[in-house]
Amino acid sequence: MTELTARAVAYCLSEEAIVQEAYLDSENKWTWAGGVTDASGHYVERYRDNPQPLERCLEVTVWLMRQKYLPPVLRAFSGYALAEHQLAAALSFHWNTGAIGTTQWVRDVKAGRRTMARAFLENHYLNHGDLKARRLREAALFFERKWPGDIRVPVYPVRKPGYRPDFARGRRSDMTALIEKALAA
Repeated sequence: MTELTARAVAYCLSEEAIVQEAYLDSENKWTWAGGVTDASGHYVERYRDNPQPLERCLEVTVWLMRQKYLPPVLRAFSGYALAEHQLAAALSFHWNTGAIGTTQWVRDVKAGRRTMARAFLENHYLNHGDLKARRLREAALFFERKWPGDIRVPVYPVRKPGYRPDFARGRRSDMTALIEKALAA
């Protein structure tokens, strides 16, 4: 599979979230939508105190996935045919870490060392343990085709004056139709 699907995007965003206005992430970087920062080439501080419709958030997030994150995933797996579930897991990993081109687990997959690949994916890039559950879900999806039962996307408001996501007031939403619209644009 070489194209994004609504299900793959929804999975990635279910692991992240959508925040409709700019916020400060855990490293004090201005961030917006599905984890978009200025490093993407899209200036996000313009959304400070300026919430955007979900459609706009998804439009930019899908554009970024398609233009800057999908190509490195496909390059990393060159010569290996990815199924939809594998593409979704690999894209989620890369969206979160940016490390798809250098990580050992991809080399192990391509060499047929699935047990080693899975162990590496499950035990590295854990952010001091905070991402262990995410890596386990990505591994289950990639290696077992085990999609989560719920791939609704969390949507969080921004708590001010600190400009942090308000995790206590979030809601999960099925965004399949909106993602399909963004993919078609």
